[in-house]
Amino acid sequence: METQEPTESPQESASLALVPLPAKADVDVVVVGGGPAGATAAHQLAVEGRSVALLDKAGRIKPCGGAIPPRLIRDFEVPESLLCARIASARMISPSARQVDMPIEGGFVGMVDREVFDEYLRARAAEAGATRLTGSFLHLERDSGEGAVVVWKEKESGEERRLRARLVIGADGALSRVAKQEMKESRPKCVSAFHEVLSVPEELRFGGGDGYDPKRCDVIYDGATSPDFYGWVFPHGKSCSVGTGSAHKGFKIRASTTELRAKAGLTGATLIRREGAPIPMKPRKKWDNGKDVVLAGDAAGVVAPASGEGIYYAMVGGQVAAEAGLIFLETGQPKALKLARKRFMKAHGRVFWILGIMQHFWYKNDKRRERFVTMCSDPDVQTLTWQAYMNKELVRAKPAAHFRIFVKDMAHLLGLRAPT
Repeated sequence: METQEPTESPQESASLALVPLPAKADVDVVVVGGGPAGATAAHQLAVEGRSVALLDKAGRIKPCGGAIPPRLIRDFEVPESLLCARIASARMISPSARQVDMPIEGGFVGMVDREVFDEYLRARAAEAGATRLTGSFLHLERDSGEGAVVVWKEKESGEERRLRARLVIGADGALSRVAKQEMKESRPKCVSAFHEVLSVPEELRFGGGDGYDPKRCDVIYDGATSPDFYGWVFPHGKSCSVGTGSAHKGFKIRASTTELRAKAGLTGATLIRREGAPIPMKPRKKWDNGKDVVLAGDAAGVVAPASGEGIYYAMVGGQVAAEAGLIFLETGQPKALKLARKRFMKAHGRVFWILGIMQHFWYKNDKRRERFVTMCSDPDVQTLTWQAYMNKELVRAKPAAHFRIFVKDMAHLLGLRAPT
């Protein structure tokens, strides 16, 4: 006797036929934005064997002084050949034009050209296995399929493309479109930054002048230069970055930059390019959407208050986003994405908090800026500042020095100690 296979009724067959299988992801991760944060995240994920697409606009360079600490070079294995200058000191300039030099003992500040540096990071991610895409992010779409569909416009053809990913990392800057769609919260307060990259005349490049030294960064704390931030002149070897920033609407940062250029003796220098962009000054309270998106770099708001330093923190942001993303991909648990912000703030949150207080108090008016520059002449301040900058952690080995700085800081803040 033959055994018959069970059969389905026409109704059951029709019902099964109407149930679509979830669409599988084309890649594990799409990283939106190819700056230091996005390129670092893409590189780390590709090294771990994940399929990654790195989407970048290309041709966009962020206005940036280009300073990186020695720790970045060590932690992210960046070749020193990318350095276009090694800075030996900083000069702090007050509203009254007082100059305080802060020599760097036992170290240096590395300077990079963002056009070259960022491209190196993107190329390194591609060498590790990431697929580079050139175009503009438009939005995310969702359906019954796995993850999210990244919709983007290809630069060369102008055509709209789609790519499904299990995870999206938004590293697309302070005005992040990814964050705007997914985080449902206002972006952090930003400083509008603007700079000019200039070709430095040979006589200044090798000898320096009254207002320019090829091995010194100048930081100008003056309400005329910026009512709430600072101006800078940062050497880059054959070129230099001259710029400023402000959160005050209506402040003429281009005119301020022209003034700085003249004071530095660079009026006759050839202009290479100009760039402007918003720079966030406070980390976002939320970096993930609780589902399949996590932020990194400027999109997450990780630019240090007071100093405006962003390259190192952007790369750390990309690193922790990749680490959280790997756990998410392995476990399928969206809560893993919260580890990105948790790990970053555990390592650097206290520094950001202290720098935020500094900016709030010392940048408020020219009287306080004058006192701040005076404080920078103190040997204890100089030593601990450079140690903290180069190693990216608060120095705990000298409690007496910290106490002396606290006392001096309060004396200056309360006006008990006059500028000298």
